[in-house]
Formats: sequence, C-alpha cells, structure tokens
Amino acid sequence: MATMIQSIRRSALGLGLFAVITGGTIAVTQALTNERIAEQAARAEAKALFEIIPESAHNNDMLRDTLVLPAGDRLATEGPVTVWVARQDGRPVGMIMPAVAPDGYSGAIKLLVGIDLEGTVLGVRVIDHKETPGLGDRIETRKSDWVKDFEGRSLGNPAPKQWNVKKNGGAFDQFTGATITPRAVVKAVQKTLIYSRKNQQIIRSRLNRTPTGQGPDVTPGDLTNESLNLEQS
Repeated sequence: MATMIQSIRRSALGLGLFAVITGGTIAVTQALTNERIAEQAARAEAKALFEIIPESAHNNDMLRDTLVLPAGDRLATEGPVTVWVARQDGRPVGMIMPAVAPDGYSGAIKLLVGIDLEGTVLGVRVIDHKETPGLGDRIETRKSDWVKDFEGRSLGNPAPKQWNVKKNGGAFDQFTGATITPRAVVKAVQKTLIYSRKNQQIIRSRLNRTPTGQGPDVTPGDLTNESLNLEQS
C-alpha cells in the first residue's frame, strides 16, 4: 500500500513538474513570437506608409511626425486616431490615416489611407486581413493592382452612390468569386474620406502647427526610411 502511495506521489510530482515546464516554455515562446510578429507588422506598416507617400514627395521624418485626431466611428477604430504627416520643407502635403473595414468576408480588414489637403486619395494599402487566399486576398498589392484604383479618387470622384463595386452599381471592380471583400474596402475608404472632410477644420489647424519631430514610435527598434511589402455625410 505504501509503495502504491509513493508511486502515485511520484507520478503526481512528475506530472506537476511537466506542466510547469510545459507552461513556462509555451509562455516564453509566445512572448518571443508575439514580439517578432509585432515587429514584422510594424515593418509592413512602415513600408506601406512610404508606398503611399514616397520619400520623393516629402522630406520630413514621417514615421515620427504624427498628430492625434478625435475618435471616429466611420473609421471603425477605437479611441483617438493617430495619423502620420508628410511635409515638404515644413509644409504639410498629406497625411496617412488608419482605417478598418469591419465587414470583410473573413473579418476586419486593416487599411492605411493617404489623403492630401484637398481630400484626394494619395494611396491605399491593406496591412492586415484574413480574406480567402486566391480570392479576397487580391486586395494586397503583391497579388493585384486593384487597390491602386483609389489613387486620385475623392468624395466627388466617383459620385457618392458609386462608391461601391460594379455589381452593386458602383465604379469599382469586384473580384471573380469575391464581392464582399472589395466592397468592404471601398466603403471603408469612402468613410475615411467622409471623416477627413467632417474634421477638416481641426485637421488643417493641427497640420499647420510647427512640427516638433516627436511622435509615438511606429516601429520597434530604430527603423528609418531606408529600412523600409457607404455612407453619405
């Protein structure tokens, strides 16, 4: 009997030790993995910023020249909105705003939308999504040029009711076998433009302030430029 109890205790101790070691290993691995994922996401975001407004179009440190704007449900983001500012010789020439299309086929689609001071789209990039490979993932520039059709667009180009895919009477192409994904992105870009117009006064006021060169880091470590893939109002 005593031998059996000792055996059970040893087994319990062994299982407990195994659980502790396994749990610790998983926690450490997860922490290291999360850090790497965050860094990769930040690098992808920084790369997208310079695709939307290339270095030839600005000469400030856009990664650190930021401003905070009021929260807006049209952007589907939580809390105040931090945007990146592009300046040429101190003069603001555009900004890049984060936006979310909450109604993608497989969940939320995160975007960056570049807008100039007149409300014209400078560029759009998708920085995170879970859309179907081979179908909805054509919103990525490495899969197609579809997202580049937003360049030069504004709330009046096309007309408000045409901010939709062609299947629904809009001006934008849909994908073969996938309509939900492009429609969600189109609506998100339109809402971003509406937000920009509704907050134009505060945006212009804050853009024209003398830049401090200080802003929240968007990339871990020391990333530089060179280190860098609807509704009506």
